[in-house]
Amino acid sequence: EVHLVESGGDLVQPGGSLRLSCAASGFAFSMYTMSWVRQAPGKGLEWVSDINSGGVSTSYADSVKGRFTISRDNAKYTLHLQMNSLKPEDTAVYYCIKRGEPPRGQGTQVTVSS
Repeated sequence: EVHLVESGGDLVQPGGSLRLSCAASGFAFSMYTMSWVRQAPGKGLEWVSDINSGGVSTSYADSVKGRFTISRDNAKYTLHLQMNSLKPEDTAVYYCIKRGEPPRGQGTQVTVSS
């Protein structure tokens, strides 16, 4: 059974940084493109970033490009999202997913506020 457990969310001031992590289990993590998506209060899911199975190719939503960095450690079955220069509009619950599938975990709350 696929398990994806997100962590690292917190309350942070505008301009601050956070590093999200996702622990994966129950599937061949290294064979799949992984993604981060987010859901702001009262809104639908928004795609944030992808990383291919080998960790070589990445892509980002325009809203986070240049501020967020996705990475993965296939040996440790973990996915990360380094978020810098955070803005209030980044406030959301963040989920890691196998690309194309719905969120499975509880997500991690990121709140950007002064």
